[in-house]
Order: sequence, then structure tokens, then C-alpha cells
Amino acid sequence: MREDPAISLQSLSKSFDGKEVLRNLSLEVQRGEAVVIVGGSGTGKSVTLKHIIGLLQPDVGHVVVEGQDLCCMGSVALNRFRRRFGMSFQEGALFDSMSVFENIAFPLRRQRELNEEQIRARVEECLDQVHLVGVAEKRPSELSGGMRRRVGFARAIAVRPAILLFDEPTTGLDPVISDVIAELILEMDTTLNTTTVTITHDMKVAFKIADRIAMLHRGHIIEEGTPEEFQASTNPIVQQFIEGRARGPLTE
Repeated sequence: MREDPAISLQSLSKSFDGKEVLRNLSLEVQRGEAVVIVGGSGTGKSVTLKHIIGLLQPDVGHVVVEGQDLCCMGSVALNRFRRRFGMSFQEGALFDSMSVFENIAFPLRRQRELNEEQIRARVEECLDQVHLVGVAEKRPSELSGGMRRRVGFARAIAVRPAILLFDEPTTGLDPVISDVIAELILEMDTTLNTTTVTITHDMKVAFKIADRIAMLHRGHIIEEGTPEEFQASTNPIVQQFIEGRARGPLTE
């Protein structure tokens, strides 16, 4: 008997100021699966991610995470439930006024479950997991873009989440560092045994880290499958996006 999915997006629609961003979007993510959502700018990727974590509520449809319908939760229950998520924001989104240690300790202190000695041990453990030992006292401004991204990952995993969300993890990075970040996401996915959803427009990264890829176009999923199935798609929109061609249905 198949388990219920970790995440189930059920016929979501969402508009802002009369402009429809999501249109009857449905997607399931199984427990332990790594799903990558791809699509061009303005197709609704970030809006979808915000629905998964409950930062946005759909106009129509339901978001069910680990059997809980987020649309039916009150604000207190939803804030408590969000502890099951770890989210790495675009370009790290670190607090520049804090050290690396303070950035990673921030979510741990908010939970108020660990003493300072335990927090320090957990921060060091997280830095080790993202291969950044020895930078705890540095400020984000002293780090390279790739290192800041890894600090963001360390903060995301600090509270031992069941679900990890990555928002454009390689934006602004060169191809080599992008591949380093992709390798790290793969490693974390394996060692932490989490359910992972990543949004990106970087197809090289998508093919590397995904168990399954879903493409958003005009607010709904037009194609999904394993990386191999996705690459073999006969959909001309998918093929233009994969190849990065200027001419095709995406630009007509």
C-alpha cells in the first residue's frame, strides 16, 4: 500500500491584483523524494514554494503537508507546524549584522529547546555538514557567494527539519560553484533523509539533484517525470527550456 505523499498541492489557484499566477496547479511529493520545480521567470515557482510552507494561502485548492491541511490551520498552529520545514532562501538571505554562528543559532534560539552549550554544538555540527568548519565567527560579508549559500543551508538544517526547501540555490554563482552547491544538496538529501523541494531555472542543477522534475508554465504543471523522462519529453516548450533556445513557443 502506497504511503500518503509528504506534500500534496491540490488544484491550487492564486491571483494577485487580478493577475492569475497559479492556475489549477496539482503536484505530489513523496516522502524522501527530491523534486525540482523548473520554469522561467514569473511562472509561479516562488509563489508555489510559499504555498508549501504556508506563507501564502491559495484562493482555491488545498495544501496538505504530512497529512495536515495548511489551509485549515490557525496562525499559531501554522507557525508551530513550520518547524518541520527548513528553507534556504535565494542568495542565502543571511543577517549581515550577525556572525555566521549567530545566523545559524537564530532558529535554534527561537525554539527555546536547547541551552547555549547545545546550540554551539549543533551549529558546529551543521557547519561540518556543509563543509565550512572554522568560519563561525566570520560575518557574511567576509564570505564568498558560494560560502554564504552554504551558511544558508546550515541554518536551514539546524532544527532537523523533515522537509527542506531550496529557493534558486545557485542564482548568481559561476558554473563551478553551482556544481559544488548541487553536489552538497545531493549529499544533504542522502545523509539527512529529508523530503526536498527545489526551485530553479538551472537545468544542469535540476538534472543532477532531482528524483523528479516538474515544469511550471503559465501557472500550472505542464510536464513531470524523472530526469531521463524529462529530457526525452516531446513537449516543444520543455525542449526549448532545456536547450535554452531563443526561438520556440516560449518566446512566440
